[in-house]
Amino acid sequence: MRITLVGAGIGGLAAAASLHDAGFEDVTVFEAAPRLSEQGFGLNILPNAVRELAELGLLDELRQQAVQTRELMMCSPRGRLVWREDRGLSAGYAWPQLSISRARLVAVLAAEVRRRLGDGAVVTGTRLAALDAAGGRPRAVLVQENGVRRTVETDVLVGADGIHSAVRAAFYPAEGPPRANGVTMYRGTVRGERFLTGRSMAVLGDDRRRLVLYPIDHGDHGGCLINWVAAFPDATAGTPPGAEDVQGMRQTLLREFGGWSPPGLDLVGVIGETERIHRYPMIDRDPVGRWTFGRVTLLGDAAHAMYPAGSNGATQAVIDARVLAWHLASRSDAGYALRAYEADRLPQMTELQQSNRSMGPERVLTLAHQRAPLGFERIEDVFSEEELAEISRTYAATGKFDQEGVNSRPSLTVRRSGRTAVRRNKGRAE
Repeated sequence: MRITLVGAGIGGLAAAASLHDAGFEDVTVFEAAPRLSEQGFGLNILPNAVRELAELGLLDELRQQAVQTRELMMCSPRGRLVWREDRGLSAGYAWPQLSISRARLVAVLAAEVRRRLGDGAVVTGTRLAALDAAGGRPRAVLVQENGVRRTVETDVLVGADGIHSAVRAAFYPAEGPPRANGVTMYRGTVRGERFLTGRSMAVLGDDRRRLVLYPIDHGDHGGCLINWVAAFPDATAGTPPGAEDVQGMRQTLLREFGGWSPPGLDLVGVIGETERIHRYPMIDRDPVGRWTFGRVTLLGDAAHAMYPAGSNGATQAVIDARVLAWHLASRSDAGYALRAYEADRLPQMTELQQSNRSMGPERVLTLAHQRAPLGFERIEDVFSEEELAEISRTYAATGKFDQEGVNSRPSLTVRRSGRTAVRRNKGRAE
């Protein structure tokens, strides 16, 4: 079976490695950008996705490239604790939560795809120009940087080409641009001292603003690389993103957040010492009722782009990839397999997209501000511990990354006997 993937981000590369692991040898990933992502901003991979990467044999390497997150702290702007919970191994998961540079994760996945499928399995500088999914095998017209066009006929085509997906646009041509909510995100990374446990994620907020800080790399001499994101309603939300006018962006950020007190960090210093600051509108897409059209399907942000709450963007793309490979290996009919994948994933992702529009578990910060707009001395006067825990549990259940489910569910690794795919339990991370 020939399988073509459009998009060499985290989802597309994880899918290529997973498909090879499931027994498929003819797999190619096409990427429109001239080179794979070199952007080093951070992201979090939750234990349910780390389990899948471990089953691909990548955990040891990723541990060397990432920070194993130990705790999540949600605080008021002044640093008053609203909610704290253990994460990853510290929370009893059999696999860690990883905070890592996106560029490093992409590099690890790309190297694994090339090791498994050969150097020609990842083709950059090649964009999708047209797609014909009518009839049997999909036909994709691809255009290289030099303008050369080629037509690829394939048994299965997977659109893993992100929030601006050309594959999705082929089936939803009237959809238009992604949906913005009027919030702008400012992002950067900066070298600094380790804070709190050295493996902590801190999220601060009120009813309109959010500040997220966590390490994505530990230096050789006790420091760390801090990834930070600041988000607030901003008149620049509709203007093109970029890294322009760093000094002006610093002034804007200090005007909004200069009085905030993240625990263990000098925020003014963090912002002032960040050399490159990027600005993006917070966007997502409305859920759709269908991902699969014949032998074409969608994956990751192309299928279910969501607001960046709860560390679920890259995490769910990895899960998509593994579930897709499992279904394709489980069934002899590719079209039926793609529909089964959609039935498995689409309802859950629709619910998660909607939850993230209310900022997922971070809504406790909005509630804390609404209930105590002048601040509080004791969070117990604002919330009961059970109410806070229930918000966290409900979100974990929505994303299917609750501890019991992650640790005990059957494996998605395929062991093939003829055309049969068998789920089995895998060993845990130590």
